[in-house]
Amino acid sequence: MVPTYQNAAFVEATMRSVLTQTFADFELVVADQSSTDGTWEVLQQFKTDRRVQLLRTDSGGGAPCNWNRVTDAAQGELIKLVCADDLVRPACLSEQVAALDAAPTAVMVACRREIIDARGCTVVRSRGLPRMTGLVRGQAAVRLAVRAGTNVFGEPACVMMRRAVLEEAGGWAASQPYLIDQGTYANVLRHGDLVAQPQVLAAFRISAQAWSVALVQDQARQAARFHRSLMGSDGVVSASDVRLGNARALLMAHGRRLAYLRLGARMHPAPR
Repeated sequence: MVPTYQNAAFVEATMRSVLTQTFADFELVVADQSSTDGTWEVLQQFKTDRRVQLLRTDSGGGAPCNWNRVTDAAQGELIKLVCADDLVRPACLSEQVAALDAAPTAVMVACRREIIDARGCTVVRSRGLPRMTGLVRGQAAVRLAVRAGTNVFGEPACVMMRRAVLEEAGGWAASQPYLIDQGTYANVLRHGDLVAQPQVLAAFRISAQAWSVALVQDQARQAARFHRSLMGSDGVVSASDVRLGNARALLMAHGRRLAYLRLGARMHPAPR
């Protein structure tokens, strides 16, 4: 599934990364949220591919609206969302489907990812899932994420979930918009285990258009609210976990701001 909004510069690369998977049995539902930058026009080249379903979403409602749009339209038992500026490596679907097939107690699988700039050049080669590999108890993974103060599971391109469990968990968690992915993972992992894959199977793109560039202080504040919401639930997250996670979230917000400033022109696509 690919939700898009104002992604004309990147969506073609995202689409091709999905359509060239070694795993063949999948559907690709794409919903464009009334983009005005030519995104919808770029997508038209894929409309004859039988695996692709192109949809339009009305403006308004932000990312949660469009993420729910593509999820509701999808038919598969497994759900994977790829934001329209990120990439997946050719073996991503194959590796993640196999991981869930091999682990009946797992409700979610996540891989490590590389970080790329707006021009597709690598910034960080391998990131995510610290101190996790193989089958990890879901509650333990959630606690580790809170203490880390960041989304250790990665962006949606890194993750695959069982559809039935996502629905049971309430769908995409929109109460903290900047943490819609991590909030959803936490809800899903209350229902089962995580498979943590050490392979780098996805790429997260940082650009001037990315959510993560804007309002980093708001991200830290939303992270603090999210951490507090987990405190005491199932007895997994403690007050000390929340204090540590909040402090680290604030430090990381400042670190992201400095990183974006250092990247400068690399935050923008190369001139054509």
